[in-house]
Amino acid sequence: MPTAAAPESQCADAVLMVRPARFGTNPETADSNRFQHAERIADDAILAEREFDGLVRRLTDAGVEVVVADDPPEPAKPDACFPNNWVSFHADGTVVLYPMLAPSRRAERRPEHLAAVERAGFRIARTIDLSPLEARGEFLEGTGSLVLDRPSRVAYACLSPRTTRGALAEFCAALGYRAVAFDALGPDGRPIYHTNVLMAVGAGFAVLGAGAIPDPAQRTAVLDELADSGHEVIEIDDAEMNHFAGNLLALRARDGGARIAMSETARVSLAPGKRARLERHGAVVAAPIPTIEWEGGGSVRCMIAEIFLPRDTPC
Repeated sequence: MPTAAAPESQCADAVLMVRPARFGTNPETADSNRFQHAERIADDAILAEREFDGLVRRLTDAGVEVVVADDPPEPAKPDACFPNNWVSFHADGTVVLYPMLAPSRRAERRPEHLAAVERAGFRIARTIDLSPLEARGEFLEGTGSLVLDRPSRVAYACLSPRTTRGALAEFCAALGYRAVAFDALGPDGRPIYHTNVLMAVGAGFAVLGAGAIPDPAQRTAVLDELADSGHEVIEIDDAEMNHFAGNLLALRARDGGARIAMSETARVSLAPGKRARLERHGAVVAAPIPTIEWEGGGSVRCMIAEIFLPRDTPC
């Protein structure tokens, strides 16, 4: 039975990020991720670390609290800078650990990263571990697979080899969410690997690559759900989606100001009118991360796990 939901805002003012130790292209994830490229960039691990640190600085300067955990070099985890695929944090103190398709990615789930969050002053009350679903061939890669409307308790999910119905149902039952599942295809006709490359939900707005949802009934259902919950929908086209314009994250500064984190690639890809509409919902915090996008096949939103946990209060 789901537990009673604690009040939860849509935008966190603190995040977990994991500094990569051995970044690189991962052949285990390439089959399902068309955004990823096999051609390696010289000095990719060094460049990725610099890009990571640059994003941390931009977020910190914008007033967002960033908890940085360092990925241990052994075993090699080329995708370690994408922690949102293995963990999510919730306002009632719940931590959820997720089942991931690629065996090489499962080592990213590390208790020392959760300990880093606790040392930063956040309280973990319970852990829901969905990773045993891997043995049943069920996968749900965190807030890559899930785009959560937290106040409305709606979980949007495009189905793919990394996002299966069974795992989605387990999450919704455990946390009291309602699933809005749909199919989304890239220009090559293959399923889009993660929901968060075509969709983002912020406070009062949403970004959606609606054209990637081929079924008209499913497309209408998603658009209606967003409208009914009070979101202005900014639709993006395939070109913008391919430049990660959907892979953004609405955050809050510690002073309450609205922030929207995205890559510089994504920002410049947006048509000026769409960029202006987005900027009405918050100050854009953009950072260049071309190496991570090219080899990792993910962008800024993938690099950020929001922390909604309650904070410890001093005695």
